Amino acid sequence: MTKVVSSFELSLRGRSRGQSLANWLYVELRSAILDGRLKAGAQLPASREFARLYRVSRGTVVNAFERLQDEGFLHSRVGVGTRVNTTVHLSQPARGENLEPPRYIRQAISSHPKPKPFVNWVAFDEIRPFRMRDPALAEFPAELWARIAARRRRTFLSWLQEGDDGYGYRPLREAIAHYAGSSRGVKCDADQIVVTSGVQQSLDLLARFLLKAGDRVWIEDPGYFGAAIAFARVGAKMVPVPVDKDGLVVASGLKSFAYARGAFVTPAHQYPLGMTMSLGRRMELLTWAHRTGAFIIEDDYDSEYRFEGLPVPALQAFDTHSSVIYVGTFTKLLFPQLRTGYVVLPRSAMEAFMSFKRGTDFHSCNMDQAVLCDFIVEGHFARHLRRMRDLYASRLDALMEYGRKYLTGLLEISETRAGLYTAAFLKNGMRSREAEAVAARHDLETRALDRFCLKCPDPQGLLLGFAAFDEKAIRAGAVRLATALDRSNFRVRS
Repeated sequence: MTKVVSSFELSLRGRSRGQSLANWLYVELRSAILDGRLKAGAQLPASREFARLYRVSRGTVVNAFERLQDEGFLHSRVGVGTRVNTTVHLSQPARGENLEPPRYIRQAISSHPKPKPFVNWVAFDEIRPFRMRDPALAEFPAELWARIAARRRRTFLSWLQEGDDGYGYRPLREAIAHYAGSSRGVKCDADQIVVTSGVQQSLDLLARFLLKAGDRVWIEDPGYFGAAIAFARVGAKMVPVPVDKDGLVVASGLKSFAYARGAFVTPAHQYPLGMTMSLGRRMELLTWAHRTGAFIIEDDYDSEYRFEGLPVPALQAFDTHSSVIYVGTFTKLLFPQLRTGYVVLPRSAMEAFMSFKRGTDFHSCNMDQAVLCDFIVEGHFARHLRRMRDLYASRLDALMEYGRKYLTGLLEISETRAGLYTAAFLKNGMRSREAEAVAARHDLETRALDRFCLKCPDPQGLLLGFAAFDEKAIRAGAVRLATALDRSNFRVRS
């Protein structure tokens, strides 16, 4: 058990009339241990320091400590100090544990039920095949990142003097503008970029900025449920628009609700099915937005990892009427704990958006932004992307190979060659959720495709992540998945 040093002053209740100091201190310390405010293993200050903090005599403290030691609540040893005994078991419930929550909590719970895509979502603590949200963390140049961070921290005082206008660290925004412009064709400069904590914060801010209750917004079906959650929480009405091999079917959106307030799309690598929106569809979508005055939020998901063919420019690169708002992130490109994303807005929207954003926070610079900036500017980011692109292509090849070897007749893996995951379609008659559940029972983490559906029927498939796993792990995972999906095995187990 981790040892905790209780260096903070403990909040003690006032002494009752006629209660001795020794008894008061004993009762309060005992209550703090039973309530869990003093954790098992926590070290208490030395008796002299304790007496000084609470303005009592050292004898009073020693008396209380000795009583608690006699009862087994504390143990003391020369050179180690006095600690809460690790064998203490709480003999009474924490205060208020059995009380019904107050009305405001019950109202909040009823007003914000768990989003449908997360119902019965099995999340493993440890990474295992075929988790889709993690990159190859073992391949990240952690020592290099640490050296850059250490260099930045050596100049910490100068960093504290950096201005923070709420947009994010300006040198990072300049680096992002150069990167997005050169690699994705995005037309912008640093003054059009706002740094966020990731895609979900970007979508939350944009939803609240652009939409009001009752507004209609097109969304791919199946599509990214994070966007649907953000739009639903402002009371917007989703217009599910089907996708085909060319991406969002604009004609279907026009038929369903031609004058929607906006649209959300993932044109580079459709989430979750993986196709790339064709040039023709892009032009149709931009024409619709210009004609109706609608916005388009482009989530450039996984665009950096395309394993064959030429890179396709971002939708924003074709926009000539300020219709497109571009959203990007570094989380999956580098490591999940780097909560850094960005929004590229039309210049005419910047002042209003920043005025709105300041209702949430006034400052957005942090040290990680400076480290990331150096990582990009010094060329490490581009080298890392090139190396990861080759690695992920080989891991996708391994998944395809072992899929053909072990999963034929059970699961057909999509031919889409991009991203950190791939869609796979069931051939054994199972529904998506059924397959997800049996995979979880075999210690595999997959995602049912119907979690991403708004209105469309169950595509009967799973999402399989491959980026975080070497060939050996992919092979073992494919073997276990074959066992899980084999209905004859399933019937025997049943």
